[in-house]
Amino acid sequence: MKSIFEKNRAPLICTPITGGSEGEIINQLNMLKEHDPDIIEWRADFFTELNDKERVLAVLSTIKKQTDIPVLFTIRAMHEGGEEIPLHDREKTGLICDVCKYSSVNFIDYETSNGIQHLTEIKKAAEKYEKQLILSYHNFQYTPSTEVLKEKAQLAVEYGADIVKIAVMPKNKEDVYHLLEATRKIDEQLTVPIITMSMGEKGALSRVIGWAYGSVLTFGVGVEASAPGQVPVKALRNTIQSMKELLPKWK
Repeated sequence: MKSIFEKNRAPLICTPITGGSEGEIINQLNMLKEHDPDIIEWRADFFTELNDKERVLAVLSTIKKQTDIPVLFTIRAMHEGGEEIPLHDREKTGLICDVCKYSSVNFIDYETSNGIQHLTEIKKAAEKYEKQLILSYHNFQYTPSTEVLKEKAQLAVEYGADIVKIAVMPKNKEDVYHLLEATRKIDEQLTVPIITMSMGEKGALSRVIGWAYGSVLTFGVGVEASAPGQVPVKALRNTIQSMKELLPKWK
C-alpha cells in the first residue's frame, strides 16, 4: 500500500466535512471540492444517523462517487474533542471495521487512548482491507513535554500506526515553538510519517509552517472548521506556496 505522504509533497492539505445530515454533507463536499484539497476528512461523529451502518456506508459511497480525492474517515472520540455519538465503544469499533471492509475510504483515524482490544481489531481490519491507519492523540488542555509527546508517538507506532498524529493546545506562543521543535525530534525518531499541530488561534503558525519541521499534513477550513485554529484552505495553500518559493531549501 503506497503512501501519498512523501516528504517532497509535504504538507498535504486536508479539509473536514462536518454535516449532520447527508444533504449537508454533500453540500459541504461540493463546496470544498472547489478548493481541491489533497484529502477530505469525513468527521462522522457529527452525523446524526451514525447508529445506522447502512446509512454511513451509503454516505461514504456517495462521497467516493463524487470525487477522486482520498477520504479520511474519523469518528472523533468525545474525550478527545469529538461530538457525542449514539454508539458504545463496541458498536463504534464494529462500525469502523465495517467501514474498512465495505467502503473504499483511504484512511482511518483512531485515538491511541482507546482500549487496546479495540485498537487491535481496527488495526487488523485496516491491514486486511488496505486502509492506512492514523493513530492520533489530542490534548485540548495544554502542550505536554517533548518526552511525553515522544512517548505518545512511539506508542502509536507500537500499536501499528501507518501515520502518527498529535494535536495539542498552546497556552502561549512558547508552547507553539515547543511543539514545532518536538515535531522535528519525533520526525527524526520515527519510521512512519508524523502529523502535528498546535490548536487554537495561537497555534495557527504550526499549521502554516509545521511542514518545515516534519509534519506531512495540515488541516484547512473548506466550509466549517472541525478543530480550533484551522486556517481557510485558500489562504493556507497560498501562504505555504509563497514560503516554499522563498525558502527553496525547505522543499
